[in-house]
Amino acid sequence: MPVLAVADLHKSFGGREVVNGVSFALERGECFALLGPNGAGKTTTLRCLLGLSEPERGSIELLGLPVPQRAREARQRVGVVPQFDNLDPDFTVRENIMVFGRYFGLSDAAIKQRLPELLDFAQLTERAEARIQTLSGGMKRRLTLARALVNDPDLLFLDEPTTGLDPQARHLLWERLRRLLNQGKTILLTTHFMEEAERLAHRLIIMDAGRVIAQGKPRELVAQHIEPEVVEVFGDGVQLWFESHGAPLAARAELTGETAFCYSADASALVSTLQQRGELRYLRRPANLEDLFLKLTGRELRD
Repeated sequence: MPVLAVADLHKSFGGREVVNGVSFALERGECFALLGPNGAGKTTTLRCLLGLSEPERGSIELLGLPVPQRAREARQRVGVVPQFDNLDPDFTVRENIMVFGRYFGLSDAAIKQRLPELLDFAQLTERAEARIQTLSGGMKRRLTLARALVNDPDLLFLDEPTTGLDPQARHLLWERLRRLLNQGKTILLTTHFMEEAERLAHRLIIMDAGRVIAQGKPRELVAQHIEPEVVEVFGDGVQLWFESHGAPLAARAELTGETAFCYSADASALVSTLQQRGELRYLRRPANLEDLFLKLTGRELRD
């Protein structure tokens, strides 16, 4: 039985349908990612799943319970890491976890029993009595994640958990999330970092304009939609090279700003035209999830 099952979800605001027929299911122990540009409907979908917003149509079953009808009961077994930290600045690290645990009806004795494990998980044992204002951004995100685990949830909702973090803090948080998956936790993740989705997600959906436009395993989706090799070219004269060599030799090619993207089953011919062009710089690499995302949703800026 799925941990979360969503079928034909619809939600509108101001006469505009922002979630349009979304369906997916999470299996126990997997990380499932929701990807999409700004305005795709990801946050609205999450609010519906948690019973914080009521859909016009569709069904949601969260941990075997219907939502929104029994959302409050279902949320007792869920942990949530919001997009923006909502830690209480008046409390210490330890107090933030203690107070949050009481929201779930946990006794102080039960929370204190879990506290050393949660602080160790967040690498904040030595900062247990520190005020929130003294913590770095990475520490705050780790504390928010540890706090979300206080009730030992069956399912974690993570809304863009590493936004604003430096690479070191991001990699540490990824390691902590992989540890949770290895322990059998189930994770629903929204992110704008394609590398994050590739590293963590077993399966994913890509949303745009409220609809699911792709669903499956990351590498399988990339192989299905994108040529195996990509050559990125930039520098003086890139447009002339693109017109004379890039577009004719590639299976698919785009010129975006000052960068040419050339997609091919074998990029050797493309690379050979670049080796004597010192004014051009290039990168030859395998196709990735970002290529898939941009092909399906476009390169236009979304506000």
